[in-house]
Amino acid sequence: MPGTAISAPEVTHVSKHGLWLLRGDEELFLPFEQFPWFRQATIEQITQVEAPGPDHLYWPDLDIDLAVESIRHPEAFPLISHG
Repeated sequence: MPGTAISAPEVTHVSKHGLWLLRGDEELFLPFEQFPWFRQATIEQITQVEAPGPDHLYWPDLDIDLAVESIRHPEAFPLISHG
């Protein structure tokens, strides 16, 4: 039985505070404070997002891989790179 099809992820808004991502019928907010890798990225880099799996997001231009759960519950994933 095939899995549930979801539409491709789409960045719907970027502000000085973070970005909003629409994934199927779920909207996720990625604040730059918790996801600093996006802060200096261009709009083009941020909007090039792929979903290689149902619980996985990938930004190829930035080489950023994120589990959807890490966006929903960033407190459970406390390691942040400050590079």
